[in-house]
Amino acid sequence: MSGSPARPRPRPARRLLGERGAAAVEFALVIPVLLLLLLGIMEVSAAFNTQATLSAAAREGARSMVTSGTVASARSAVQTAAGPLAVSSVSISPVTCVGAAAGTTVTVTVTARRTFVAGVLGSTGVDLTGTAAMRCG
Repeated sequence: MSGSPARPRPRPARRLLGERGAAAVEFALVIPVLLLLLLGIMEVSAAFNTQATLSAAAREGARSMVTSGTVASARSAVQTAAGPLAVSSVSISPVTCVGAAAGTTVTVTVTARRTFVAGVLGSTGVDLTGTAAMRCG
C-alpha cells in the first residue's frame, strides 16, 4: 500500500439553535389542511356512493313497474334496493304499464337527502336524485 494521505472526515452539520422544533411547527401548520382535504374526499365519496345507490334503486323500481305494472310493487322495489338510505320521494310516470301504447316509457325518479357527517362541505347536506327509464312491454 502506498502512503496516500487519509482524507479528513467531513464534520456533521451542526444545527442552528433557531431551527429546533421547526419540523413540529411545519407539521402543525400542514396537518389541518391535510385533514380538511381528507374529510372532503370522504364526504364526496360517500355522496357518490349514495348517488349510485339511488340510480340502482330507480332502475329496480322501473324494472318492477314494467314487469308487475303496479306502483306499489315499484315503490317496494325502490325501498328494498335503497337499503338503509332514507328515500324522501319516489316519482313514477306513467302510473301504469298495463294497456300502455307500444313504446311507452316508464320513468322512476328517486330522491334522498345526503347530510354531510364532518360538515366540511356544509352542514345542511344535499339532495341527490337517481333516475331510470324502461320501455313498457
